[in-house]
Amino acid sequence: MKFKKACLLAASFVIAGTTLATSACSSNAGSGKLTVSTFGLATKQMRSDVLDPYAKKNNVKVSTQFGDSSTRLTQIEHNSNSPVDVIELAQNNAITGAKKKLFKKLDFSKLKNFKYLSADQQKLAKDTNTVPYTVNSFGIIYNPKKVHIKSWDDLWSKNLKGKIAIPDIVTTFGPAMLYVAGDHAKVSVTKDDGKAAFKALKQLKPNVVKTYSQSSDLSNMFKTGEITAAVVGDFSISMLQATNPSLKYLVPASGTYANYDNIAILKNSKNTQAAYKYIDFRISEANQKKVASAKSLNNAPVNSQVKLTAAEAANKTYGAIAQRAKTIDFYYVNKQMPSWISQWNKIMNQ
Repeated sequence: MKFKKACLLAASFVIAGTTLATSACSSNAGSGKLTVSTFGLATKQMRSDVLDPYAKKNNVKVSTQFGDSSTRLTQIEHNSNSPVDVIELAQNNAITGAKKKLFKKLDFSKLKNFKYLSADQQKLAKDTNTVPYTVNSFGIIYNPKKVHIKSWDDLWSKNLKGKIAIPDIVTTFGPAMLYVAGDHAKVSVTKDDGKAAFKALKQLKPNVVKTYSQSSDLSNMFKTGEITAAVVGDFSISMLQATNPSLKYLVPASGTYANYDNIAILKNSKNTQAAYKYIDFRISEANQKKVASAKSLNNAPVNSQVKLTAAEAANKTYGAIAQRAKTIDFYYVNKQMPSWISQWNKIMNQ
């Protein structure tokens, strides 16, 4: 029987309020299966550069659930019968899931590419039973025809009244935005549990037209002139510049804050062998190189075998930017989140 040369996208159906789509490669796709829960950004590239190649290589039928990290984790937590086998999460959500014992204990000997992760990345994996597959950070994207931005402090300028968007507190870089506010106030959030940072956010509020959950929402806002600048993760830069080529991205000289995206196998997964193969594929040199492209997912590699040129490294947490990226204590952050969410909503979302 001849193998099909193209991957097929079947009809979508809905599980727990999100779309679950199925893609299958090869004529014997039914010989194995895997359900992957992942981010809702750049879904076309995710299918073409990760899911379909994995499915074809391993003769596995892959179903996908797309959405933001925290929402997908919450769905998993409240649905013990979820069909999801592996889930890709932002670092803070990965830590939350590990603490709630939602993931299988990993046997790292089954991952031949695990040895190419750094010592810190391997420690994160062993501490959380999740494997980091990319590192990202955030900066400021802006319209240089309307404003010139050099630093984080410029976001508080009166010239930007009603013209900026920032990530909501429950998103990947929401806590990092609070850290930036603390830096602006010159008081680290860990010293006063964010009190000075929230005062700084209150001062920033007149400039903020939107606290967003999906960075894809920003494209049209830039087009219509509703916003002039936004705080965004570097994984969304290529998507935003594709629709608005004049936009400029800046990581201020003072630095940025980093976040890993991690993969875990759910405790109730019935397709563990395929799940291990998926994780190993995700951190392989070939796939890490592929998805590092700005035309793909713009994911900075964690596999130490991957080397990027200056052009390939643009807008990624790699090289000089990685060296300026500060870490966030997500164990501390997650303890503070209930209080922070309440304070954030009172200030920013009313």
